[in-house]
Amino acid sequence: MFFTRPLLQTAKKATTGLTGIPVHPNPRPHLIQTYSKTLEALSRLPTHAVYRQATESLTQQRLSVVQGNEDVTKIESLINNGQIEELIIQAEDELKLIAKMEEWKPWEQLEVPIPKGQWQYKSE
Repeated sequence: MFFTRPLLQTAKKATTGLTGIPVHPNPRPHLIQTYSKTLEALSRLPTHAVYRQATESLTQQRLSVVQGNEDVTKIESLINNGQIEELIIQAEDELKLIAKMEEWKPWEQLEVPIPKGQWQYKSE
């Protein structure tokens, strides 16, 4: 018996096998939308912020993988960081963190200077 592409695409997985994480009915468009929102939110942070640079790089790389592949299994194997439902959770959490980073502004100077010798440890 030969399986055609449409037939394979209709065969969805029944479970993620992970407690509390249901199978997403349409994960690829959701992930593309979340990564796009993440990049948009990151554009509000200063370009010199290391957090922005690192997160932008990772998000752009993952977005290109998701946009370049229709097959969910292929996306999961190329990103190699869990099932697509886990990738969605990670992307949504990152989007929430960006709002916190905007509030915390870790790229700004400290209000109180670092005490001299704070990061020096006694050597034996």
